[in-house]
Amino acid sequence: MTNSLDLDHLRTLVAIAECGGFSKAAAVRHISQPALSQHVRLLERGLKRKLFERDGRNMRFTHEGERVLAEARRIIEVHDASLRRLKAERTRTIVVGSTEHSAEQILPEMIRALRAAFPDCATRFEIGRSTQLAEDVGKGTVDFAFVLDPNGQGAGRLVGRLPLVWYAARGWTPPAPGEAWPLIAFEEPCGLRERALSVLSADGHRVEVAAQSTTLEGVLAGVRAGLGVALLPSVGGRPSGLTVPGELPDAGTTHLRMVARRGLAAEVEQTALSAGVEFFAQRPHLQLVPTARNAARGA
Repeated sequence: MTNSLDLDHLRTLVAIAECGGFSKAAAVRHISQPALSQHVRLLERGLKRKLFERDGRNMRFTHEGERVLAEARRIIEVHDASLRRLKAERTRTIVVGSTEHSAEQILPEMIRALRAAFPDCATRFEIGRSTQLAEDVGKGTVDFAFVLDPNGQGAGRLVGRLPLVWYAARGWTPPAPGEAWPLIAFEEPCGLRERALSVLSADGHRVEVAAQSTTLEGVLAGVRAGLGVALLPSVGGRPSGLTVPGELPDAGTTHLRMVARRGLAAEVEQTALSAGVEFFAQRPHLQLVPTARNAARGA
């Protein structure tokens, strides 16, 4: 039997009891469901007893699990009471999500804004695709995220618009008339991929996806290799080794939105939104949304 009990694992156990299930507890604990299940497994392994059993489609505490739950509550109560007496609060962590396209430019601004507004908080960042980040915000594992919305119909607060730019390798030769245009794109689902296909088709081009990737680096690698063209948002500058072909139609812009989890403290959400708006205000070459600054001020 284990000689010690992990406090985080005990908090997970209590969260499962209070939330009535694993998925809701994971959202409350701001961790993934696999991570939460791992907490339970480690407790069971250390205590050498089964804490849960299946009840139809749900899981319920075993008799031994109820005993451990009662002890977990006592331990947490004593621990937290001691911290309060010592006036030592646990460090609060703000989890920020961003797409690869905007991380390099926007996250430094976000770090400065959050550190200035919440000096006692730690900050963790999650970089990923917009679809996955939006799901993570919905689950509660990410506090807020900046996501791309090429169709302009997504949820969240509108921060600004980024121009969409076609990229190709230097020296790349466009296909001959009648030949298909090779597109390098993100794997589905992806709004940028849909926009690229629709813009090229509307301009009379036949299109085929020559290569696809789950990451920005993978897409850029395919373009640098001369496999085709890619449509990407621009936050200033041009990816190394690439050029902007003049033969392709204007693809417009993509919305950049900030989505926040339910229950996020208003001051955190406001600080994040203001930092995002300020990023655009300082870059007139990007298309600032006229109402975004007012939205950030609560107008």
